[in-house]
Amino acid sequence: MIGSTSSRAIFVNVGERTNVTGSARFRKLIRAGDYTAALDVARQQVEAGAQIIDVNMDEGLLDSVQAMTIFLNLIATEPDIARVPVMIDSSKWEVIEAGLKCVQGKSIVNSISLKEGEALFREQAQACLSYGAAVVVMAFDESGQAETADHKFSICRRAYHILVSEAGFDPGDIIFDPNIFAVATGIEAHNNYAIAFIEATGRIRNELPGCHVSGGLSNISFSFRGNEPVRRAMHSVFLYHAVKAGMDMGIVNAGQLDIYDEIDAELRERVEDVILNRGEDATERLLEVAEGFKTGDETVQHKQEALWRSAPVVERLRHALVKGVDEFVVEDAEEARLEAERPLHVIEGPLMNGMNVVGDLFGEGRMFLPQVVKSARVMKKAVAHLVPFMEQERLATGTARQSSGRIVMATVKGDVHDIGKNIVGVVLQCNGYDVVDLGVMTPAERILETARKQQADIIGLSGLITPSLDEMVHVASEMQREGFDIPLMVGGATTSPAHTAVRIEPAYNRAPVIHAADASRAVGIVSRLLSSAERQSLWDETRARYAGIRETRARIQSGRNRISLEQARRRAFKADKADYVPVAPRKAGLTTIEDITLADLEPFIDWTPFFLSWGIKGVYPAILSDRDRGEAARNLFEDGLSMLKQMVDGNWLSPHGVVGLWPARREGDDVIVFTDEARTAEAGRFHGLRQQIAKNGDKPCYAITDFVSGRQPDWMGGFAITAGEAEEEIIQRFRDANDDYSEILFKVLSDRFAEAFAEYLHRRVRISIWGYAPDENLSNDALIREAYAGIRPAPGYPAQPDHTEKETLFRLLEACERTAISLTESWAMTPPSSVSGLYFAHPDSVYFAVGRIARDQVDDYARRKGWTVERAEKELAPILGYEPSAQAVPTIFEPPAPALLR
Repeated sequence: MIGSTSSRAIFVNVGERTNVTGSARFRKLIRAGDYTAALDVARQQVEAGAQIIDVNMDEGLLDSVQAMTIFLNLIATEPDIARVPVMIDSSKWEVIEAGLKCVQGKSIVNSISLKEGEALFREQAQACLSYGAAVVVMAFDESGQAETADHKFSICRRAYHILVSEAGFDPGDIIFDPNIFAVATGIEAHNNYAIAFIEATGRIRNELPGCHVSGGLSNISFSFRGNEPVRRAMHSVFLYHAVKAGMDMGIVNAGQLDIYDEIDAELRERVEDVILNRGEDATERLLEVAEGFKTGDETVQHKQEALWRSAPVVERLRHALVKGVDEFVVEDAEEARLEAERPLHVIEGPLMNGMNVVGDLFGEGRMFLPQVVKSARVMKKAVAHLVPFMEQERLATGTARQSSGRIVMATVKGDVHDIGKNIVGVVLQCNGYDVVDLGVMTPAERILETARKQQADIIGLSGLITPSLDEMVHVASEMQREGFDIPLMVGGATTSPAHTAVRIEPAYNRAPVIHAADASRAVGIVSRLLSSAERQSLWDETRARYAGIRETRARIQSGRNRISLEQARRRAFKADKADYVPVAPRKAGLTTIEDITLADLEPFIDWTPFFLSWGIKGVYPAILSDRDRGEAARNLFEDGLSMLKQMVDGNWLSPHGVVGLWPARREGDDVIVFTDEARTAEAGRFHGLRQQIAKNGDKPCYAITDFVSGRQPDWMGGFAITAGEAEEEIIQRFRDANDDYSEILFKVLSDRFAEAFAEYLHRRVRISIWGYAPDENLSNDALIREAYAGIRPAPGYPAQPDHTEKETLFRLLEACERTAISLTESWAMTPPSSVSGLYFAHPDSVYFAVGRIARDQVDDYARRKGWTVERAEKELAPILGYEPSAQAVPTIFEPPAPALLR
């Protein structure tokens, strides 16, 4: 499933340059057979931030089937390109099918339609489903391409019913393209094309739950080819309104986009008149000014920036908040206080007005998280100056402090991750809400007790690891049992609208239960929940949407094409093929790692996730020159490098870890590790979970245990590392200084150091400790692309989604004693900036996702683990391919030894 959302989604950019019909350069390279240079085009698309690459070989002089086959097979050998999905784009079914036979992982077919009737549509849809592909469905039926909003929607509704109700498609794998046509062509009938797309998009997203909407953006401006400034403005204005309506994907050239607010005001108004069809003379009015923009005056800069200190104090405060400049905010806040009747008026007036601008820009995608958190730092500094004056006033008048509302937030019991929660808290505080943050590892009873004492208006729960999902259900159940009637808001990396609908909402029905996809949604959700006029309508909308999700999920689960565990095992990867000979480690047993400093790890940092943590999507270093996000990324990177230097120079953290390498043998879907090379005394056992999705050809159904031999003396390893134990002390220093920005920046960098340590240590294991690749000499870029032999999958993640496997790993590693890392009762590691995993050295080992599993595997896994089926269903809930029975079964699960628990 490629993901879905109920409201305005994060926009997925489909790179358009690997398309022979849209790129003259790419067409020339493919015609000339220069596939190496053509791969560079794809690589540049990914580096520039494309999350999907569209590959089209439809050209009259090409053998399109051959070209598609060669190019996609080459892409599969390039890790830095293959990490993004491929959109197989063709008007010829034979070309699409050739592409489907080549791609690895999930692909997208662009496109299928009803233009030749339902029979062929069903046939092609079923073929796509069998390959595990998502589909782009054109708004095209037997009568032709749809031009009106009503026709576009009716086609999409008809296709949706066939795909979901009959074929068994997950709605998240359906992408509708309601046809973007050119406007301002001089033909009156074309004037409404843009608004028809926008209106149809809104109806599709509202009435066909779970699906996506996409389109080819360049079509809209075809009438102005040759006038790049006008085309860019048309693209930006159209996208601004279409994304608001629900368009969440698009074939877009980011270089042909301008920032909406920075388009010349006159040009923007006239383009908007055309896009929204505001007036019969809209095209003529745009033509009047278009020539004046043809050359594009790119020398115009914001020349007044340096003069902001001479502006009135209200404007200076607004500027400081929007730009995140705290240098003068105390003196400006004092000047504003002296001018105001009461100090509270400064907060409620210029400060909140400035933060409202920040909130609006962030909510509309025109400002980014690091900028918002900097703005919050400015706000806190100003408020901290004003608070003593307000306290004096309250003491004198006996008045109580007021706020827009109070939210009690917590990372649930067993989970130690809180970066996302902290960002949401900062954003809410920026909008005038009181946030009571209970931190991490918070049990349900403390959350509910605090909510009562604080008279909370909303409870917010956060979690990163999958066991946190069950804890959220427990909190919701306790709210129901104890008679709470306030809204519950949930969020975090593992949460989703589907889990909220299927598990959490049924446990608590006294008030709205809302899933917040990210910080940009939180303020809008809280605002509606606390509005007497909006709360009921939001609740009604959400309940209806969740009911639809449950119904769709039930229908999909029953129609999924899964094979039995026995069949999947017959398709297992064979470790001993191709004359595989296991390599014995140079140093078996346990190796404690204590000779590492942050300076040693700095070269191994992967910076791309650093930006993703702040909601800035793109690949480093290309993100630094991105047209829309580059400035924010560069400023954040500068701050990150500055703190990183302090961390390295001051040795803020002391990384340490442990490696274990053990004699091993596969037994079925398990791997036994032994105490010594005699392989007679079992030290522990790791359990594998196997893919059960039906696959074409001879593709294996993997389990991680497949990468250990069952016939030869083999080995496997494990590790646990932490960036250091001093995290909490440093975090507390930033909290005491009310510096949210530095606190979050430090946490993100600590995570980057932990991941860099894992990368560094894996390299050291390959070269010297295990030594199966002693001559390896890879650059950091190659390490990030995982261009080495062997893998290091982590328990709890896609290749082995059972977090409880960490108990065996930590026991064998003596991790608590050697590293001071401990496991919470939900199997999270603390300190939070810690990483653990397994080592496999097989040259053909690969990362994969187990995906959904059937009941026969759950039964088998429970038997192997010594659990009841109920326990297995609880631990594996996120990957179950069926709805568990409600019948309770007594559990025989024994918890891990107390030494492993915090």
